[in-house]
Amino acid sequence: MEAIMEKLKILADSAKYDVSCSTSGVGRRNNGRIGNAHAAGICHSWSADGRCISLLKVLFTNKCAYDCEYCINRRSNDFPRASFEPDEIARLTIEFYRRNYIEGLFLSSAVEKSPDYTAERILEALRLLRYKYGFAGYIHAKIIPGVSQEILHQIGLVADRLSVNIEMPNSESLALFAPQKKPKQIFAPMRQITNTLIERNSLVGPGTMFKGKDINSPENYLGVQQISSETKSFRALSTNAGRETFAPAGQTTQMIIGAGGESDKNILTTSENLYHAFKMKRVYYSAYIPVVKSDILPDISTAPPLAREHRIYQADWLLRFYGFSVGELFNSGDENLDPDLDPKVTWALRNLDKFPIEVNKAPYEMLLRIPGVGAVSAKRIVRQRRVSAVKFDDLKKMGVVVKRAKYFITCVGRYYGERRFEPDTIKNSILQMENGLQLSMFDNNWKALEAGARQEKLSAAGVI
Repeated sequence: MEAIMEKLKILADSAKYDVSCSTSGVGRRNNGRIGNAHAAGICHSWSADGRCISLLKVLFTNKCAYDCEYCINRRSNDFPRASFEPDEIARLTIEFYRRNYIEGLFLSSAVEKSPDYTAERILEALRLLRYKYGFAGYIHAKIIPGVSQEILHQIGLVADRLSVNIEMPNSESLALFAPQKKPKQIFAPMRQITNTLIERNSLVGPGTMFKGKDINSPENYLGVQQISSETKSFRALSTNAGRETFAPAGQTTQMIIGAGGESDKNILTTSENLYHAFKMKRVYYSAYIPVVKSDILPDISTAPPLAREHRIYQADWLLRFYGFSVGELFNSGDENLDPDLDPKVTWALRNLDKFPIEVNKAPYEMLLRIPGVGAVSAKRIVRQRRVSAVKFDDLKKMGVVVKRAKYFITCVGRYYGERRFEPDTIKNSILQMENGLQLSMFDNNWKALEAGARQEKLSAAGVI
């Protein structure tokens, strides 16, 4: 068991750069209380209804045949290596589950020997977990680019979610930073997963169109020509297999931010294409953390571009849930998002001719474009105004961020923002409000820390 725990320590540490979940890094014994937390490999994910779910996040192996410039597990990097046996990861997962450490498994891997060799061992581990140990919990499995169609299909029948990491937003960056990976190896499994989901799980109907093209056809995507015979073969495989559910939670992918010279517009354009062409559940973004020395990567002392990652996530949210397109988020000359403002605010300031909007008359689609109004609060506004007019004082109760929204709306004909309705005035007011909020939060936290320190001193002195 000690050997397995040593492997877990190595392989959980190697998995922390995959951002599909956030590593908790917390280890606690219950000491008579209810519940435990194990630091190695435990991460948090969130369900659609907002519940926090603990997952065992680990690599199957970090022995990699590839030498990708950006990767901590690259072949030429000198650090501890380990591989699980299929039964080891299966037993580890079920024992963690029985102890209430976790609710599911997030299993990724480096490429040991070849994609098929590694994927076959992952498949064996997942089958043991499902059928030998009877585990019915959540499993997220990473698919290695270049894996055969048959193995991918079988993994999809035992996993809940699949993901193929694209890593780089264009073929030029992929060729520079990961020359052993080919675009076709990445997009072929993505297409197979999408088509299988369409046929088996009725994800979308046949003939779904995007930009005038059928997404089910093997068309030129991001400069990659899909092969018609490949598409037909895995369509036949999907149709002739049994009736088990294939990857019911869909597929995701990940892109690295800040390793190459790609612009925000380039990154988000690729994401927009992935959402439409492959029906991605989500694209994750990982601010590049310099972990290896390289002549073509940022210096090892460079700070990760976390603020940029945050803005890209905000823009991604607008693409997925608010009806925006990439073209709307950028001016003709802009290639990057405004680092100081939420992309929705930036868009609204560039389109002040559409504002202020009367909340009691605007269609739902336009309500979604008001800064400070979310999907839930927009629906509440629509429901409320069927009964009676929505007043300004009602908005906060509905979940609207009134401090931001007031500059772009009217309520019952009245405007509550600045007297000067112009971009610079509104922008400065919003920036002052947000900076003041951050300072206020900092002051409150500092006061709480000071109060805690005083409490400890009084306790130590025997005063309380």
